Amino acid sequence: MKLRQNIRHFAAKKALTMPVIGDIATEKLVDLHVRIFGERADPDHRAEREPHMEAFFDCTFDTYVAALESGFPEAEAREITHIQSNFDFYNHGWTEMMEFPVEELETHYERYEAFFSRYNIDIANPLGDFETIDIPDAPATMEKLDDPEHPHAEGGFADDAYVEDAAGNVNVGGKEEPENVDLNAAPGMQDLDEEEAA
Repeated sequence: MKLRQNIRHFAAKKALTMPVIGDIATEKLVDLHVRIFGERADPDHRAEREPHMEAFFDCTFDTYVAALESGFPEAEAREITHIQSNFDFYNHGWTEMMEFPVEELETHYERYEAFFSRYNIDIANPLGDFETIDIPDAPATMEKLDDPEHPHAEGGFADDAYVEDAAGNVNVGGKEEPENVDLNAAPGMQDLDEEEAA
């Protein structure tokens, strides 16, 4: 899928892998992602989905850290968590929130199948072993799968992790991590452009 990547993402990585600060960063990032994806939701259903998203996203940050510990670079570790979320959106028929089209679900799964299998993650069970807290139920809109609309999805990026830079150039793979990343650049540590942090 196509991702953005900038210094804030590397600062978030640093924060998420630190004791104590990691918990604060997770809370800030969960709030940020609930807000961003909530704004993509059908307005009639946003409020009823937010508790589900909050708990679900909280678990995906454990996936992110596990992916980093497994040797994945930042962009791919983050992509894994976004794929989990898109599996969940699909399972609920929340197609307007998806970041890639329904027909690319299997391809995204297959790229990370070894990692996903290790933690019992699949399309039907997107958190697998990372479901360590209760995830509140949220009403589904399965009828949307009959003729899915994906206003926020970008197709054609299922074969690799694509990273878009600040100039709009898209390259395969992520950037090399800079040295001496400033923790204050992480979400929640200062004001930031929300869309760039997603």
